[in-house]
Amino acid sequence: MEHRVFGSVEVHLGEKSGKYPDGNQVIVQGADLRVAFDTPQVARHLGAALERVELIILGHVHEDHMVALGRLARARVQVHEADLAAAQSWSGLARHYGYPEAVLAQLRPMIEREFDYQPRPDATAYVDGSVWELGGGVRIRAHHLPGHTAGHCALVVENEGLAFIGDIDLTGFGPYYGDASSDLGQFRRSLARIKALDARIWVTSHHRGVLTDRSEFLQALERFRAKLDERSERLLGYLRERPQTLDELVERRLLYPPGFELPYVPSAERRSIALHLAELQADGAVRCEADGRYCLAH
Repeated sequence: MEHRVFGSVEVHLGEKSGKYPDGNQVIVQGADLRVAFDTPQVARHLGAALERVELIILGHVHEDHMVALGRLARARVQVHEADLAAAQSWSGLARHYGYPEAVLAQLRPMIEREFDYQPRPDATAYVDGSVWELGGGVRIRAHHLPGHTAGHCALVVENEGLAFIGDIDLTGFGPYYGDASSDLGQFRRSLARIKALDARIWVTSHHRGVLTDRSEFLQALERFRAKLDERSERLLGYLRERPQTLDELVERRLLYPPGFELPYVPSAERRSIALHLAELQADGAVRCEADGRYCLAH
């Protein structure tokens, strides 16, 4: 397991640099307080390095970021107010996902098995701009960057210039916004705002791991952002062939390749495609006919 240290910050990289379903674990040590950002699957292997954590700050709520919340019951948990209910109960997480009941019935045992899922009803909220003083000059600040989820945040260790940017993860897959709490327009705005973070080190939840060169970070961010436009263009390409319903477009897929099957995939495709169609309608590129079929506006 690769382990990197940046002053008061330890970064423990998960398998394949935290490629989903694993993730990268950040631990921040102050003179008075030891803090973890999220708890991905790699947390299972950290032992004492994690056991001493007194506070877990979730950058956002999804199953792959909550693996050790049950094991670290004595540690306090905080999450942005917009994601709080999703951390506190299964019913809150189910609303967060927004999947049909049949999908949720398959999903819950899967995430309990693969991610040791346990809710934390004692979790409390933080807000945009919240600051944690850990002692000895170690300071963390939350920057609300919604889109992936309603409460998604970057957590910046200001004394080290290190930004944990969570699931703005710069992967080749591109942005994910397939849940009820996701928002395409907010994601676009967050991708523009993240450039202004005062950081010289960027840590992603997944796959990219640690970046320490700003030009490399900005190039990776632009490739990540461009996936949004590529997806819109692909949808327009589908509609150039013929008018199609949302159901037909979901069958053709936008995020995942045909044949990739998990219980939530059709729901994530439906949400994502609907968000793109709404954006294209607002831009005047697409219209919806009375029969429910989408077509090019011109």
